Amino acid sequence: MSKDFTFAIKSICFDEDYHPSDNTRITTNFANLARGSSRRENLRNTFRMIDNRFNALAHWDNPKGDRYTVNLEIISVEMSIDGESNGTSLPLIEILKTNIVDRKTGERIEGIAGNNFSSYVRDYDFSVLLLEHNKRQPKFSAPEDFGDLHGKLFKYFVNSSAYKGNFNKPPVICLSVSSSRTYRRTANQHPVLGIEYLQDEYSLTDEYFKKMGLKVRYFMPPGSVAPLAFYFSGDLLADYTSLELIGTISTMDTFQKIYRPEIYNANSAAGESYQPSLKHEDFSLTRIVYDREERSRLAVEQGRFVEENFIKPYQTVLEQWSANYAI
Repeated sequence: MSKDFTFAIKSICFDEDYHPSDNTRITTNFANLARGSSRRENLRNTFRMIDNRFNALAHWDNPKGDRYTVNLEIISVEMSIDGESNGTSLPLIEILKTNIVDRKTGERIEGIAGNNFSSYVRDYDFSVLLLEHNKRQPKFSAPEDFGDLHGKLFKYFVNSSAYKGNFNKPPVICLSVSSSRTYRRTANQHPVLGIEYLQDEYSLTDEYFKKMGLKVRYFMPPGSVAPLAFYFSGDLLADYTSLELIGTISTMDTFQKIYRPEIYNANSAAGESYQPSLKHEDFSLTRIVYDREERSRLAVEQGRFVEENFIKPYQTVLEQWSANYAI
């Protein structure tokens, strides 16, 4: 193949002064938090929740529960196609990177890249391609090659010199568990990740991330009320330190309490057998304003944008590259 894909990585601090840039994915959850009249209060309360959650989990040598603070970076990845994109970069994905500051020692500890995961092609796959495939179909299904292109692009990025030059470890993506699956508690318990759960069968999202080269395990950390889905490529328990894992847990547990309070801010914890539900009524709301309806609507609009500006213009190049790509 004469075509080559190259990646450019940009980073911006996600703090109280954050304003979404013009080229930020409009469906990105943290962009939603940073808009509107409540933006500064939203962000301040979000970061306070993350720090409190971190210190509750990293409780050793931390008598006042204020030793650590978490700094977040929004990592934006753009892709160029050799000879095809006329010098312009195509937005591909956005992830979050955690960094932990130890106030006691002054040390800045690098955290995990991944966490929240936003992808233009994933928007297209789930909000456009999947819906079109299931129109007038008697039973829901996914196309046989569903997620193939996205998975290969992700693996190509993670194995690129751009990724390896910016990050020391493979990414860990942390998402909500699926409301269409049942999870059962096991006897396995990790001091930081908490109680492990197993699902009855993989969800469509699990299968999609498998094509990205990522395995999944489900853990309910201490103090959480529902398990989180952790997607990773190596050994989740051995490859990352306790503080690195706590950085991801505190960040994503906080976001899920905001995004899906019915599940992650429920007033009772998951039991031996657990099926998440967004129709659950016994939960508490955070003080943070989040427009979930807008997020769903914009996902479709974003998917159409990707179709018109990425999938269709570069379809032949993408298909040829995907057919010849192996890792």
